[in-house]
Amino acid sequence: MILRHAFALPRSEEQLALTPAAYRGWGIAFAVTGVLAFSIRPILIKLSYAAHPVSPTTLLFLRMTLSLPFFVAIGWWQRKQEPPLRPRDWAAIGGLGLIGYYGASFLDFIGLQYVGAGVGRLILFLFPTIVLLLSFVFLHKKPTARELVALVVSYAGIALVVSGQIAPSSEGRLFLFGALLIFAGAFCYAVYLVAGSQLVRRVGSMRFTAYSMMVSSIPAIIQFFVLDGLPALDLPRAVWGYAIVLATVSTVVPVFLQAEALKRIGANHFALIGAVGPVSVAVTSALGLDEPFTWLQAVGGLLVISGVLLVSIRRS
Repeated sequence: MILRHAFALPRSEEQLALTPAAYRGWGIAFAVTGVLAFSIRPILIKLSYAAHPVSPTTLLFLRMTLSLPFFVAIGWWQRKQEPPLRPRDWAAIGGLGLIGYYGASFLDFIGLQYVGAGVGRLILFLFPTIVLLLSFVFLHKKPTARELVALVVSYAGIALVVSGQIAPSSEGRLFLFGALLIFAGAFCYAVYLVAGSQLVRRVGSMRFTAYSMMVSSIPAIIQFFVLDGLPALDLPRAVWGYAIVLATVSTVVPVFLQAEALKRIGANHFALIGAVGPVSVAVTSALGLDEPFTWLQAVGGLLVISGVLLVSIRRS
């Protein structure tokens, strides 16, 4: 029921209108487009930093406020959905929105000041392995041998990716600081997924996402006015252009497309397609941002993607 109420046909009409192959084909197309749209986020952030000395606080403010009208519209559309929200639901949505959207995004924006877009995306892509560890600690779900192998492979890959850039110099320390911030952002997003999994099933993913984004915009707006203020919005056209694309193409659009793709093809196949994200960012960053892409990073990235897929894709 993810997007049916928003713009799709009712399920019975949808199935009559499309063959199973076409229905699944559109799901794959939605997944690929959504993953690629979301993957350009770090590239847009790096381009914004290169175009003008804009602060992470201002850039996050632009992303949240420019995407906010879309999520307000979605929330209004979904307001009469069942079941009705209780006070504790609102509290949980608010808390998880602050952690999963505001906290994770802000850490990512700061970290990308010191880390390349490709490396940053690989580190962020570790969140399924963090979900596994959190589930073991808090939900007492014992990892399988396959999942333990996946953890070792993933973190060995990250060690390879960052090994060439960690050094005792000030530049190396800043890189390590940025990498740790992005990893902390991945941790926040993993907490959001683990803690919100049951609530999402009860509330509905579109309503949960819309309300979470609305709540997480509040601290981003307050932070902007306290730290930067309106003069910080005197930005060149290029930064405004990147911010608009960041808020729409790389924030609002993926939410719709990935949600609909999950409904049509399932989480396992979506995880396979999701591996396109880090690869596309690494290649695009090397070509468009002149970021280094060595054989060591390529091997490390392959290990990270392989390990995450081992965690994400379950055998039937």
